[in-house]
Amino acid sequence: MSHSPALPSQIDDAGWCDAARRVPSPNCDERASDMAVDMVVIHNIHLPPQPAGSREFGGSDIERLFTNSLNPSTHACYAELSALRVSAHFLIRRDGELLQFVSCQQRAWHAGVSSWQGRESCNDFSIGIELEGSDYVPFEAIQYRVLQSLLQALAARYPLQHLVGHSEIAPVRKTDPGPFFDWTCLPAELGKLRQTGTI
Repeated sequence: MSHSPALPSQIDDAGWCDAARRVPSPNCDERASDMAVDMVVIHNIHLPPQPAGSREFGGSDIERLFTNSLNPSTHACYAELSALRVSAHFLIRRDGELLQFVSCQQRAWHAGVSSWQGRESCNDFSIGIELEGSDYVPFEAIQYRVLQSLLQALAARYPLQHLVGHSEIAPVRKTDPGPFFDWTCLPAELGKLRQTGTI
């Protein structure tokens, strides 16, 4: 059965998206009161890890990771992962379902050690969006449709100036969203945010 998700249209005053399923994560904290949210960071994520090129996705392990309920006995790498305290604001599943773990008004713990244009700690001023996928296979068309609408909703609420991949703010550590992410999928009015600076 095909999935036809409701597309995001707005972010409310509390920082929640109208079309997202809320899965609150404890892995967040408050932004500084004078900190403008002006960056979006695009990631990819897949759990459990799959061989390069695998197209097997799904399951609840990403949600479990972001809510500190990952079972360390179900996969060899989960003992280490289950000890982490990480989150993103949003996850877009392969079928286009949109989940929100953290209000955009708060800091999600998605970027880690990071820097952009001389500013450290990108979590302070960014919104993190995870796409279920990997560096080895293309993303789904429906994921781009949901991402486009979400970015437009975010731009209507926040003074976005930068739209970057995780690999651009943490180039030594990260490779996502990977070579298969199509940056030309961005809404035309947001494409200019790709031209606003260098690492």
